[in-house]
Amino acid sequence: MAEHVRRPPGTVVFDLGNVLIRWDPHLAIAAGVGPSQASQFLAADDFAFGEWNHEQDAGRTWEEAESTAAATHPHWRDHIAAYRANFAQSIEYQVDDTVQILRELHRRDVPLFALTNWSRELFPVARERHGFLSLFMDIVVSGDEHVSKPAPAIFEILQRRVDRPLSECVFIDDSPANVEAAEAAGMDAILFTDTGHLRADLVARGLLPDS
Repeated sequence: MAEHVRRPPGTVVFDLGNVLIRWDPHLAIAAGVGPSQASQFLAADDFAFGEWNHEQDAGRTWEEAESTAAATHPHWRDHIAAYRANFAQSIEYQVDDTVQILRELHRRDVPLFALTNWSRELFPVARERHGFLSLFMDIVVSGDEHVSKPAPAIFEILQRRVDRPLSECVFIDDSPANVEAAEAAGMDAILFTDTGHLRADLVARGLLPDS
């Protein structure tokens, strides 16, 4: 019996935050309460900003998130409010090298998709600020789906949206947990480290020319 040969990936799926768009919540919070206070808030032992923000990525509304957090942590009320109020400043910059690769893949007619943990209410800010997002055939936003990476269910949603086997896709993400989940779902996954490796990784997969 002939051995099954895995087809090389023909579709690329990008994460967005800190892969294509630099995300720094400190910039948004500092715009409201100042850099020193922003640093104290993000390092606070009594408020886990990352975990709290992740719930909005999974579909919780910002109204609920802010009102609940302000009630339980009134001393951080202004800091909590500052993040959403100044959110655009947290995503002001793109990752230039990766955006260049995205554009090259688009010129080569490689099907491009994105899978991002992002709140439904704030994702329009990214669309307005970063025009290169229009290069994607589709973007799966966790807040729209009420499930976020690395949950297996979001990769099932991705499969339906790309309308092809996930084994034919290469996935790029900066989170080891998300990369592991993508591999478990059958994807060829690359852990993005912002060290200039991505081009070589895609060349090795035949998605970019070796130049």
